[in-house]
Amino acid sequence: MHTDPQLLEQYGHDHGFGQDRRRAGERRTVVALGLTAAFMLVEIAAGLAYGSMALLADGLHMASHAAALAIAVLAYVYARRYAHDRRFTFGTGKIGSLAGFASAVLLVAFAIVMAFESIHRFVVPVAIVFDQAILVAVAGLLVNAVSAIILGTSESPDHDDADDHHDHNLRAAYLHVLADAVTSVLAIVALAAGKFYGLAWMDPLMGVVGALLISRWAWQLIGQTGRVLTDREAPAVVRDHVRAAIEGDADNRIADLHVWSIGPNAYSGIISVVTHDPRPPEHYKSLIPDHLHLVHLTVEVRRCSVRVR
Repeated sequence: MHTDPQLLEQYGHDHGFGQDRRRAGERRTVVALGLTAAFMLVEIAAGLAYGSMALLADGLHMASHAAALAIAVLAYVYARRYAHDRRFTFGTGKIGSLAGFASAVLLVAFAIVMAFESIHRFVVPVAIVFDQAILVAVAGLLVNAVSAIILGTSESPDHDDADDHHDHNLRAAYLHVLADAVTSVLAIVALAAGKFYGLAWMDPLMGVVGALLISRWAWQLIGQTGRVLTDREAPAVVRDHVRAAIEGDADNRIADLHVWSIGPNAYSGIISVVTHDPRPPEHYKSLIPDHLHLVHLTVEVRRCSVRVR
């Protein structure tokens, strides 16, 4: 038996699983981060220069979303840089899900603060400078709308980058920008109602509505990323395709099947096959369609000793 590591390499396989390439989502997130950070600095500078608390507060608010976008960018860079590091047994694909989970938790915290502040303003109303506040909200909406369009490109089902549909890191960045855009829209509606119709209570009400919407989106993302981080089963459609591919050949039956996500559009699996006519594991691997993206598959083959007449 050869023990030369170089000779053994031909029997191994790459553990990068595509994480070593720059994703389209990374480029879009960098652009969105640049826009958000630039507008944040302009608002903070203007707030300090003109003594406007509204501008300063909104600038600091955008800083939290800029931080979330920065986390997303760092996650992309880290996953790519350490894609071939053997310390990551199944690659760095889950780094994006971890970053997405952290961002979703930040969104929940933001929604809670937003809800408490809104409720407080129901009890203790605050005087609003409507013209200035509307101007800030409109400017913020424009920036966030552009960023949402950039990040949301992959949300279309016709988008070419299929792996973006499972990119929780990109999804988290998109939700942060979308949450900011939604709060801007709600703020504009509330401020307009207060300015033209005297409905000052609309401002805190829209704050509560926004907090509920953001909480719902964040909770969904926590569920999606949590399933990946805890190695929950892959979607039923993936498992059903694997079972159909194996059992559709000869008299094979799957006795045990484990398939789980290891990154955007990538799965690992362990399959136990029982058959009267055992064949090499590579044969069963070749039966599984490439579009299922099972990049790290272990197949155990057992001979069935029972003959049914």
